Amino acid sequence: MEIMKQVVEFFSPIYILMLAGFLGYEIISKVPVILHTPLMSGTNFVHGIVLVGAMVALGQAVTPLEQAIGFLAVLLGAGNAVGGYFVTERMLEMFKSSKGQEK
Repeated sequence: MEIMKQVVEFFSPIYILMLAGFLGYEIISKVPVILHTPLMSGTNFVHGIVLVGAMVALGQAVTPLEQAIGFLAVLLGAGNAVGGYFVTERMLEMFKSSKGQEK
């Protein structure tokens, strides 16, 4: 019975990750094109929260492995947030009219 408990504890996070990935793909694929820019702004907000969480986790890290994983999480979270803002800015530039730019 103890082995079964360990198997469930090991595979539960993997199952949740797979389910979240599938659900995310299904939801995003059904979003109309016109809503992608507001959706990107919302996800940038979430990435900022993830970045703060990664910094808190790094601050609580004790072992070198925890510190390395925390540093990697902060690095990837920051890159994801910054990249998202650049993509959103580019998408917003596509919707601006070119009438005011011609001089």
